[in-house]
Amino acid sequence: MFYHFLYPYHTELGWLNVFRYITFRSIGCAVTAFLLVVLLGPYFIAWLQKKHFGQVIRDDGPESHFSKKGVPTMGGILILSAMTGASLLWTDLTSGLVWLLIAISLFFGFIGSMDDIKKIRKGNSRGLTPREKLILQVFGALVVGVFLVLAPGYDGVLSLPFFKSFHPDLGWLYVPFAVVVIVGASNAVNLTDGLDGLAAGPIVITASTYLIFSYVAGNAVVASYLQIPFVSGAGEVTIYCASIVGACLGFLWFNCYPAEIFMGDVGSLSLGGTLGVISVITKQEFLLVIVGGIFVMEALSVILQVGYFKMTGGKRIFLMAPFHHHFEKKGWLEPKVVVRFWIVSIILGLIALATLKLR
Repeated sequence: MFYHFLYPYHTELGWLNVFRYITFRSIGCAVTAFLLVVLLGPYFIAWLQKKHFGQVIRDDGPESHFSKKGVPTMGGILILSAMTGASLLWTDLTSGLVWLLIAISLFFGFIGSMDDIKKIRKGNSRGLTPREKLILQVFGALVVGVFLVLAPGYDGVLSLPFFKSFHPDLGWLYVPFAVVVIVGASNAVNLTDGLDGLAAGPIVITASTYLIFSYVAGNAVVASYLQIPFVSGAGEVTIYCASIVGACLGFLWFNCYPAEIFMGDVGSLSLGGTLGVISVITKQEFLLVIVGGIFVMEALSVILQVGYFKMTGGKRIFLMAPFHHHFEKKGWLEPKVVVRFWIVSIILGLIALATLKLR
């Protein structure tokens, strides 16, 4: 909105020329999203408490989590509101990619909100059935895949880190591939959201990494030099990434230990799905495995635990899954688990950025 209403007057007021720069608008978007969450957070938390939208704790979880019962949840509504509001203010609203990201964030947030509300009403940790959730997620991801394959200048060619000359073209098979990436990312982040600040920290790091990659992908000269796919319009995706960074940093203000609010499935499902879509838009799908390694590890721990449990008739690989609970069972305090996972996430983000020169 600022871009459309203020930049046209840059000929009369030279300083308004800054609104043409993606870097300036990204910073503005991140700060705006952060302030929206921090300023509205106390009122939103009070409203959730009034409506008794409190966290439901799984009965078989760590005993240290039982005290979290009743802590306001569905904080993802606040995150998504800040992301959407900030993006509408700072992005070029003629960008189809921006509207695609807003739409998919809100749609996956809608899935998460139904899941959260069902849990709250039932008073247990069982919300939507896995089948119901998966059908809705696949539908949203399919829309994204088809939209991108049909978009002018877009194709089904894959870009793999570390492989400079290997670019397989999936054609229409790119659509189911995109579905797997988006749905997988959504559920992986959802599984990670189990400790105070655990999901929000790696989300900030992952979104910051993709902020850089989307900026590079949107610049034809830089993209060619670094040998990554040029994606027309990806520059505006940079600003949307900034909205995620700002909103999640603001949310950490209240979500750090001991948490005053949880993001709930409305936050984790939507943010995970959004990161998946961003990886697809920027043609850096496989990079998500690296920079989002924490999410991948959490998802794999659940898959391995369940599979091994069924194969061996009740034996376990980990003391408890997802993986972060394993360390809690080993005696690590919650803040130690969270901060160490953040550290690993930062290292993975740096490795992901290093692939810019290893192609």
